[in-house]
Amino acid sequence: MDLHRSYAASFGIAAAELEAEEMAPVTRAYTDFLVRTAATGDFAELAAAVLPCMWGYNEIGLRLAERGRPADERCAAWIDAYADPGFTELAGWCRDLVDRLAEGAGPAVRARMREAFLVSSGHELAFWDV
Repeated sequence: MDLHRSYAASFGIAAAELEAEEMAPVTRAYTDFLVRTAATGDFAELAAAVLPCMWGYNEIGLRLAERGRPADERCAAWIDAYADPGFTELAGWCRDLVDRLAEGAGPAVRARMREAFLVSSGHELAFWDV
């Protein structure tokens, strides 16, 4: 969350103002889904549900970084954060974890993992639909 708070601060948004902001419907739906998955699913399902966020932002950051740094330092900082080698390593670790969990799971758990991944991916995609 510190990454997000510092990024918001670069736009002049104070942490208290950020915390007081009401969630948009897509954010509410996504967080409700994640909380429900954490409360009612197992660890493998939850790991699959959070993977699209980490993996997706890393992929976007890497693709944007290939195009060179934009002039706006705030945009460049966003790209730098998500294309960072440490973040890329963490995203890879998360993918490997989900793969290992799926390998050790039965068909029913793998089906729930797949569904959780797809639902979260849909929520992530909806964030870009502005």
